[in-house]
Amino acid sequence: MPETDLIKLYSERILKLASEIPLTGRLDAPDGTSNKRSPVCGSNVTVDLCVEGGRVNAFAQDVRACALGQAAASVVGASILGCTRDQVQRGRDQLAAMLMQQGPAPEAPFDGLETLIAARDFENRHDSILLTLEATLDAMTKAEHAAVA
Repeated sequence: MPETDLIKLYSERILKLASEIPLTGRLDAPDGTSNKRSPVCGSNVTVDLCVEGGRVNAFAQDVRACALGQAAASVVGASILGCTRDQVQRGRDQLAAMLMQQGPAPEAPFDGLETLIAARDFENRHDSILLTLEATLDAMTKAEHAAVA
């Protein structure tokens, strides 16, 4: 990969997001927890969350990922409180389409993921970028099942 491509990929905005991930750590008593790992690069994200009235009302994440995965986690962490499952699913689907199908950037509340549009050409990073939203969806599913049980 040429150096100019690396500079473009790891822009100042991406590195700033990666260094300022909100809602890090773990929750003491989550309704749902999920750990997702990218087999391609080894990035790993654990999400804990609580859901009330169908909306995320508490969220924490433990992110061990490349700068791109960290930047995505930063945007998700800043936007996730108050989100419904449908919003998270739409954000995940729109992010995947942006990266893999040249689709537009995700809509609000995850519109900040547009910063990662430069990663389209780096397929080996797509899994890492998607991890936090995928872990969030899985944790929401687990929380929903626990509420029914």
